[in-house]
Amino acid sequence: MKARGKRQKAKGKSEGTDRQLSQLRNLDTERANPASARIDRFATAEICAIINAQDATVAAAVAKELPRIAEAVDLVVAALKNGGRLFYIGAGTSGRLGVLDASEIPPTYNVSGKVVGIIAGGNRALTHAAEGAEDSAALGRRDLAKHKLKSRDAVVAITASGRTPYAIGALMYARKIGAAAIALACNANPEVARAADVTIAVATGPEVVAGSTRMKAGTAQKMVLNMLSTAAMIRLGHVHGNYMVNVRMTNAKLRARGVTILQEILGVDRAEAARLLKRSRNDLKAAVRLGQA
Repeated sequence: MKARGKRQKAKGKSEGTDRQLSQLRNLDTERANPASARIDRFATAEICAIINAQDATVAAAVAKELPRIAEAVDLVVAALKNGGRLFYIGAGTSGRLGVLDASEIPPTYNVSGKVVGIIAGGNRALTHAAEGAEDSAALGRRDLAKHKLKSRDAVVAITASGRTPYAIGALMYARKIGAAAIALACNANPEVARAADVTIAVATGPEVVAGSTRMKAGTAQKMVLNMLSTAAMIRLGHVHGNYMVNVRMTNAKLRARGVTILQEILGVDRAEAARLLKRSRNDLKAAVRLGQA
């Protein structure tokens, strides 16, 4: 009986692997790129030129998704205005890029605890491979549940393939809770779309090294995440003109930047800008208001 159980288990694993192989073959991000077919035989300069030429296609692919990106920004802004949070969640490169964007919001816009990055496998996965964690939809649900996801929150699930179980599980849980569910994928018609309110599907095509989605797909994800968070912060009033007036001035460089921003906005000299910052206790937005009073 034990032997038969083992055989059935092995058969199930084999069938699961076959299904995955079949699904992967249909993804553009997994296909071999004709433009780099003989790249291992080229000189260094030619290799770099091929990579650069392929990278140059990414911005155009992102541009095609601008209407969906704008929809997603509006959902994020509504969540943050309502006291909710923005969660980025993903595995591998996708998860790392989400954590990166989330970690840059507090110093840039002085917004803490409102943008949260979650990566499959936890913080250790930021520097060590934990790719097996992406295969669990239940883990995606549990990781969001640990953060006490609420209906007023927004969730962006990031998955290059568009079929990562971890990301799909997270979005399905977000929809169950009533949170805004946004999918960011790098293949057309991604599976994750079935669990999303808005799907951003940036079709980046085959990679220079087949299946290495840290390259064009990763670049596209970084561009979209920058757009989502920056546009949301602008809409929330943390930018004056095109200056980051809510920047957290925690070091000499940022304090100097604050003085320069005040000079540009108010047309005052450095001494007056420094005086206004001192009076506002290094609150740049308050210093702008003080100078305009």
